[in-house]
Amino acid sequence: MDSVLTLVINLDRSVERLNRIGRMLDEQSIKWERLPAVDGRALSETQVNQFLDAKAFGRRHGMTPLLGELGCYLSHVNAFKRLLASPFPLALILEDDVLPLEDLRSVVSGLACLPTRWDMVKLSAVHSGTPVACERLDGKHRLAVMLSRCTGSSAYLVNRKAAQSYLNGLLPMSLPYDHEFDKAWQYGIKVRRVVPEVATHDSHVASTIAVASETPNRKFHWTRRMPTYRYRLGNELNRVLHGLAQVLQERFSR
Repeated sequence: MDSVLTLVINLDRSVERLNRIGRMLDEQSIKWERLPAVDGRALSETQVNQFLDAKAFGRRHGMTPLLGELGCYLSHVNAFKRLLASPFPLALILEDDVLPLEDLRSVVSGLACLPTRWDMVKLSAVHSGTPVACERLDGKHRLAVMLSRCTGSSAYLVNRKAAQSYLNGLLPMSLPYDHEFDKAWQYGIKVRRVVPEVATHDSHVASTIAVASETPNRKFHWTRRMPTYRYRLGNELNRVLHGLAQVLQERFSR
């Protein structure tokens, strides 16, 4: 883990969340530092207009964007800036509601020994991503290519190449962060995931992204979601074609 900068994204007001994950990382002897999260609700109108393409967000996601989503998005952008400003080759980026599992440290250490096989690796996931294993990490875990959607951004490993590519192309926001950053074909990076996962969302920790007053009628009526359906169809077609190409590349490069 000496080559890995571990960053915990945490809002100033979320002290208990930081203490919770800090204790768990300390138990695994993982050195970490807090990365102050961006509070989207504290952004000025000028900043919101600068960092968010609301029209594109509506077309692609079929919903009204939340300021909390923008804050989350910008927090991850800041994590990449922090990595590139450091001497570290890799960063383990964690949201403060993640639940690190017991194999996290050993798997991250194993991934650090395979620097040419990936640029970003998802360590947690909301959907399976239809993984196709391409490398054995240990007796239990595999490095895999994904052929379908795999949302969630609570824990992932990233190298400097990916960090720079993200900084070049992430802004302005036109999708929630976890729907955007795994588009390997767009960012020109190798995106993988670990199966089984070594971190998961802690269901006992409430989300800070949305508040009740922001969520009613947020989702567009189906008659306004036709552009969203077209976008998703094209996006998933790109994903599976790119994923299949990556699987073939992995198999024929051995």
